[in-house]
Amino acid sequence: MAKTAVGTRRATLATIAEAAGVSLPTVSKVLNGKDDVAAETRARILRLLEEHDYVPVGGRRPTDETLVDLVFTALDSPWAVEIIRGVVESGLDVVVSSMANAPHRDRWAESLVKSRRGGALLVTSELTAGDRRILERARLPLVVIDPVDLPSPDVPSVGATNWAGGLSATEHLLELGHRRIAVIGGPSGFLCSKARIDGYRTALDRAGLAFDPELVRNGDFHHEGGYRRALELLRLPLPPTAIFAGNDEQALGTIEAARVCGLAVPADLSVVGFDDLPVARWSSPPLTTVRQPLAEMGRHAGRMLAGLIAGNPPDSRRVELATHLTVRSSTASL
Repeated sequence: MAKTAVGTRRATLATIAEAAGVSLPTVSKVLNGKDDVAAETRARILRLLEEHDYVPVGGRRPTDETLVDLVFTALDSPWAVEIIRGVVESGLDVVVSSMANAPHRDRWAESLVKSRRGGALLVTSELTAGDRRILERARLPLVVIDPVDLPSPDVPSVGATNWAGGLSATEHLLELGHRRIAVIGGPSGFLCSKARIDGYRTALDRAGLAFDPELVRNGDFHHEGGYRRALELLRLPLPPTAIFAGNDEQALGTIEAARVCGLAVPADLSVVGFDDLPVARWSSPPLTTVRQPLAEMGRHAGRMLAGLIAGNPPDSRRVELATHLTVRSSTASL
């Protein structure tokens, strides 16, 4: 009904307000992420803005293009520090924030638009269809780093060759003679976790080994999650002789679980991580891991965003940087 009233003319705040049955200032508050609007009214206005594909006069709102937002799902890992370091090295001035600390996490996209930055880098952030519409409507230059799921073809993203990394980690253990190899992935819905486990399965298949679901666990990409999942695996009636831990924090948790179980690494259990964080070389023993170029991912995404802000779209909207295995002392022949 509202769309008929507006017709084919460009929607304005006034026409949106009339269709929603509210005042012009109320629509303006919703558009700018203000909190003092009733939830039902906010939902109705957002639906109408979406239906009419509302675009502010001039295409984009005024922004402070000297700053960009760097938004993480959570800032609770040394992994994030490496990403930040790379983004800063790209030459961008950034404001770092975490969705986990946002007062209204369900409206983070509105808050991001309200900040009036020149653009945004989203790290391991899940973009819902509603989030994308809000960001697209604001014409906000955007790049996703290490996307949680397959990004929209219109959203530039930078990731790593997770499948190849999972493959090389498992092949390394197979070459050392291990045949009962377990894997601890990250959250089951994460694209990178699924890709690493798929690489693990491919390596087993190429070696002629049957995939055993009992040897697969999903953790949370944190030390404690790796510790708990590794304990489950090591207490199986027939435990693994090697574990591909999916990331370095989980690998360190796995080494601790082995110690608790009275096992030595690598004499009794070989462990491989993923990321090659600075701590990996100083762990005891130094960790064999798949190097993910985190800082380089941040730099590449930063430069891609700078190009978008300048009006230069990237040559490729989906970039995957190479991973490679770094062998240290946490793995040994069976």
